[in-house]
Amino acid sequence: MAASLSLGIDIGGTFTDLVVLDPSDGRAVIWKESTTPDDPSRGTITGLRRLLEKGGIAPGSIGRVVHATTLFTNALIERKGAPTGLLTTDGFTDVLEIGRERKYELYDIFLEMPAPLVPRPWRRPALERMAPDGTVERPLDVDAALREVEGLVASGVASLAICFLHAYANPAHERIAAEAIARRFPALSVSISSDLAPEIREYPRMVTTAANAYVRPIAQTYLDTLEAALKHAGIPGGLFLMLSNGGLTHVAEAKRAPVQLLESGPAAGALAGAWFGRHAGLDRVLAFDMGGTTAKLALVDDGDPLVAWGFEAARTKRFLRGSGLPIQIATVELIEIGAGGGSIARRSELGTLHVGPESAGAQPGPVCYGRGGNEPTVTDSDLALGYLNADFFLGGAMAIDADKAAAALGGLAGALGLDAARAAFGIHDVVNENMAGAARVAIAERGRVPQDYALLATGGAAPVHAWHVGRKLGVQRVVCPPGAGAGSTIGMLMAPARIDRVASFNTRLSEADWEEAGRIFGMLEADATAIVRETGADLSRRDVRRLADMRYVGQGSEITVVLPERLVADEVLAAFEAAYRILFGRTPPGATAQFVALRLSLSAPMPGSGGMLKLDGLGGGQVARKGERQVHFPDAGGAVATPVYDRYALPIGTRLEGPAVFEENESTFIVGPGARIDVLPDGSILAERVA
Repeated sequence: MAASLSLGIDIGGTFTDLVVLDPSDGRAVIWKESTTPDDPSRGTITGLRRLLEKGGIAPGSIGRVVHATTLFTNALIERKGAPTGLLTTDGFTDVLEIGRERKYELYDIFLEMPAPLVPRPWRRPALERMAPDGTVERPLDVDAALREVEGLVASGVASLAICFLHAYANPAHERIAAEAIARRFPALSVSISSDLAPEIREYPRMVTTAANAYVRPIAQTYLDTLEAALKHAGIPGGLFLMLSNGGLTHVAEAKRAPVQLLESGPAAGALAGAWFGRHAGLDRVLAFDMGGTTAKLALVDDGDPLVAWGFEAARTKRFLRGSGLPIQIATVELIEIGAGGGSIARRSELGTLHVGPESAGAQPGPVCYGRGGNEPTVTDSDLALGYLNADFFLGGAMAIDADKAAAALGGLAGALGLDAARAAFGIHDVVNENMAGAARVAIAERGRVPQDYALLATGGAAPVHAWHVGRKLGVQRVVCPPGAGAGSTIGMLMAPARIDRVASFNTRLSEADWEEAGRIFGMLEADATAIVRETGADLSRRDVRRLADMRYVGQGSEITVVLPERLVADEVLAAFEAAYRILFGRTPPGATAQFVALRLSLSAPMPGSGGMLKLDGLGGGQVARKGERQVHFPDAGGAVATPVYDRYALPIGTRLEGPAVFEENESTFIVGPGARIDVLPDGSILAERVA
């Protein structure tokens, strides 16, 4: 391999995926290591050692490392962040408690709202006030603010969020306070809202700032430790982090604003779906990423995943909007669709079969892992149905106990009054329906139709489930790319550097000051360019997009619109109305459009990204058929003798008919009867329903 290789590391709930890519020829080496929840870096370094041994790679040849992690999201969910305080405008210390005053379940009298990240005694007032237009109504009393912070530090607070009223319009008071606090308390981590989310709406802006403060000390310690471990392992390359928006940034920016990394792992899966979709010649893709713990779906239009400008973290009710913490960051628009291979199946109180959302995770894992798990999971059912090969799990690197899995499934089947085969397929079918049902609703809410898309599967479990999920959605084409089991990690290595910035611009369209809008965009672009330049990305090939949050006067929510090249009223209004009609079908007659905020997105390709992917042996033309085994397909009446193929040995251009099983080291692709199967030029397998 060449001297400047790229290493991708994605720490998931069950497995840590590692990929080394040689950008000169596309050769990739993949390794999956069990995640070590007590210390994620331990599993990472163990997996790295085994990956380098497998590929015969010298650590010194790795020129860059790209990383995604769920560590910071888990800290929010499990409430294991740093002791955090809040300094906010006098009279607003209870905003985190009050929230939006909306009930996400109207008739639930025992409703549990998300608990604030900052407890009441650690929320302190600052004597200051800004007007909505940014004029000073009450000057900041710096000495009083320092006294409040002194009390917080004395009580054990290690990180501070500063969120003043209307700081999006004028950040002066926040910056003065932050500078004074940093001088007086240099060991205190400080986050300010005007740097993180300079947008209207006090509650989500305050939550975003508090979340950043809550995880920032953890992020700084973790990233310092990871950098040191990589250097100790002999890897000289710089460390880059995957952001929730589908782009990369350098370590310093990740330490400053780790809230931007909350959805980094799932975003990488969406990016992989987009990248593989483009190489397979598909413009519209449903990127389906299912691992051992969770599953996500992202819509990819014209080769790019949809991006949202906020999401909810740490929901108390996993699938109910409004039950989580609103975070105002740019993020790939992800549909959380339920479960993973480790999702536990149980008999419900009503005597029905219930699957997930509880997961066996990496420890103890599914029963078949033989690590102490005793409740059957989705992976155990897939094994019993013939979808997985006990002798070829992770390419034979991991021992699987099929007898233990069968015994656990038999116990559940007896409790349900079913035979073992029906119970096993029931688990598989229930989890597929859970995912398909969530996807149907979410896709419809975005004004899309599933039948217009191809379903592209990445993650260890998605290729096993994609055929049946696609059938439930009415999708005709299902695609399994090469290296699908480590798809998110491959996606990270193809990611560009990307920065998204926002600024308040609250004015009616008819009264807009276009020179001021141009000045704001210039400021946002200069800020984004400075950060992207530090990543080493190719700024000569940058892509700059100007957007705006717009609505009609009197509306309580807005939509984000891609602005035309010329900032003139007629063209901007036409772009807004076109975007509005896509979502709502029509525009209200006589309504007046207004701006709320301006946004800028800047991306640039990273050295060594893009290009091709070549796995060892892929398309090698060896003997591809490995044999056959009994595989359960309900539309064929049950167990069917099904040919099993080594997907690495399938020559490009191969055409087959379903049913078929395609095995690779990191996953298994299941295709049912009535399918035409083609091996595409990039090595992806396309299965299309023809009957």
